Amino acid sequence: MTWQTIDWSVDEDGVATLTLDRPDQLNAFDLTMAAELEQVFREDARNDAVRAVVVTGAGRAFCAGMDLAAEGNVFGLDETLRPGVKEFRAAYDQPPYADGVRDTGGKVTLAIHALPKPVIAAINGPAVGIGATMTLAMDLRLASTRARIGFVFGRLGIVPEAASSWFLPRIVGIQQALEWVYSAEVLTADALVRRRPVAGRARPGQAAALPQLRRRRPARGAPVRLAGDVLDVPRRRPGGRRRVPREAGAALHRPRVGPAGRLLT
Repeated sequence: MTWQTIDWSVDEDGVATLTLDRPDQLNAFDLTMAAELEQVFREDARNDAVRAVVVTGAGRAFCAGMDLAAEGNVFGLDETLRPGVKEFRAAYDQPPYADGVRDTGGKVTLAIHALPKPVIAAINGPAVGIGATMTLAMDLRLASTRARIGFVFGRLGIVPEAASSWFLPRIVGIQQALEWVYSAEVLTADALVRRRPVAGRARPGQAAALPQLRRRRPARGAPVRLAGDVLDVPRRRPGGRRRVPREAGAALHRPRVGPAGRLLT
């Protein structure tokens, strides 16, 4: 298939690299990218040949957020629709609500979260708005030292999207999540590593391709084991005690997703 806003490749070990590919627009998210990402995670990434997915950005950015240059409603929503709560819950995944009311970024993050394989964000540069929140549904986040991540919705007067109000507190805790959302601060890779949403840093140019991020070993075993292999997670401390990074351990126990992508705690 020919993609317009992304690049998709799978290596001989079954590690897929998904590259957000609008470098001239700093990989800004638009409706075409949303549709292509949702298709990849609901269809292409479920191929048995794919055992883990690495997501990164082309050029100097990971994703600069929503492309606000589009005409009309940039999220593709129909502002004439005003369903009640009961009406929307009964038919949220059917026309006209599926495309006219549902959160565009949320459909992407739920597709990522529902994939039963490791998904790793290799954040090579700035990631703000949807560029930050889409990574919260992934199992691990690794960042270049040039990465800057911001939940900047307060600057625009909008609420956090892409199910981030569900994901972020479960990764960093409610107090830290509220601080970042209220302040709309753009955070450095160092700050993110200290506060847990990012598992590690890399020099510029290394975060773009996970096989170069850490020493690579031949892929083997189940997909969860494969995630450890490509990340080179230390297996044991001296003396035989197992050593697994806190977030790597937590990532193996993701909340379940029920029918139609509903999150189950």
